[in-house]
Amino acid sequence: MCRAPVSRIHSHDWGKAMDSAVSSATGDSTERSRPRWRQRAIGVLAAVLAAVVIWVVAVPLAGVDLMATVASGEPPMEIGVGAVIASSLITSLLGWGLLALLERVTRHGLRIWVIVAVLFTLLSLAGPFMAETGAATAVLLLMHLAVGGVLIAAMLRSVRR
Repeated sequence: MCRAPVSRIHSHDWGKAMDSAVSSATGDSTERSRPRWRQRAIGVLAAVLAAVVIWVVAVPLAGVDLMATVASGEPPMEIGVGAVIASSLITSLLGWGLLALLERVTRHGLRIWVIVAVLFTLLSLAGPFMAETGAATAVLLLMHLAVGGVLIAAMLRSVRR
């Protein structure tokens, strides 16, 4: 059996080669033909931005006192915009990293990731119940759902071209 020679593609070129092959084969528009990493980075930033917008509306504008008890016996901690940015950015980046890893080791990486991401989002909803007030609990629940929802939608969109 005669095989045509396979050109070598370096690992750093693989994503570019796949993105160009997919976009040229499907005739995608320029918005859809963005590299996958760029779409995912925008998704991470959108998830962080969603949390920050909720914080801005709730805390400075609506006057919600966003305080939560982290450990029993400790005084409540104020949840500032820095904590919101850091926690949403770190969890979003970890989610992106997990998706990238799963895509490399299994054919069903996206499916597994979506299940894990939904479960993680649901489990994260236990944290807001440590808030000091009902309003703070509602704001934190909304933030958790927004970050999880935006990130899941963005990662799905980055794969389905």
